[in-house]
Amino acid sequence: MPFKIDLHVHSRYSGDNDADPEDSVVRAIGNNLQGIAFTEHYYYEASEFAQQLRTKYRDRIIIFRGVEFSTADGHCLVFGVDTDGLGLKGLSAAEVVRVVGQAGGVVIPSHPYRIGNSLGDSIRRVGGICAVEGYNGCNMACYNDKAVEVARELCLPFTGGSDAHDPSDVGACYTEFDDLVTEENFIELLKAGRYRGVDTRKISKGYIFSKDDRG
Repeated sequence: MPFKIDLHVHSRYSGDNDADPEDSVVRAIGNNLQGIAFTEHYYYEASEFAQQLRTKYRDRIIIFRGVEFSTADGHCLVFGVDTDGLGLKGLSAAEVVRVVGQAGGVVIPSHPYRIGNSLGDSIRRVGGICAVEGYNGCNMACYNDKAVEVARELCLPFTGGSDAHDPSDVGACYTEFDDLVTEENFIELLKAGRYRGVDTRKISKGYIFSKDDRG
């Protein structure tokens, strides 16, 4: 059975919304997800609350921690490392990929073709990323389609994440893994690439989507 994780969720600890992270966890469970990743803006420490939620919901869902880091070129999701101690502030995306990789983590450019705070076509020149965020729940269809197209051109897997800033948006997009994901093998599976992004908002040839241009 595919293992479904929303890889891009924000809460009030990102500083730009009022979402209670526990409400987002409950929503993820209700949407039959097996995992949820809190990727608060800028600081890994901002998702420290996740440890308590992991304990409370350990028999129902796996809760992962990451960060949506603002590189000099645009936003990227980072998993597998505590970014706060790596001296990443002000670095280019390529430099962030290098430092994070040396520390054992992975980098996935988030909403790469959204206007503002995104890598855009510079994604083609940043080596070492493990995937591209293909389906972002706050994007217009054209931005997601371009991201998926470029991921395929670069022979990279693409992920899905809701970019939720409200619990009601959790699970709008998610990543479907072919393998059972655990806290221990999460990073290795991201590197392995046996997954794909899913957008639940697609209906026939159109999209239903939530507010655009969030972070």
